[in-house]
Amino acid sequence: MPVPGAPAARVTVRYWAAARDAAGVREETIEADTLAALFAAVAARHGGNLPALLRRCSYLVDEQPVGRRDPAGVILRDGAVVEALPPFAGG
Repeated sequence: MPVPGAPAARVTVRYWAAARDAAGVREETIEADTLAALFAAVAARHGGNLPALLRRCSYLVDEQPVGRRDPAGVILRDGAVVEALPPFAGG
């Protein structure tokens, strides 16, 4: 669990496909201790349609799928890599 008052973890967020277009960057560094805190930080930084798009994304944290876990319970360590994968059309 994050320690109250401790500095937030610095994580790299990599955006793919439509998320990259909405963010306007391929990747960036965000300070956040949980995936939920990362969502809030990204929404504050970018706004627009990115927050809504991120709610539909799948996520990998250090190459491990997050699945349907509660974002508030996904703890991010310093140096973690979070990948935002929007839904892909397929056929």
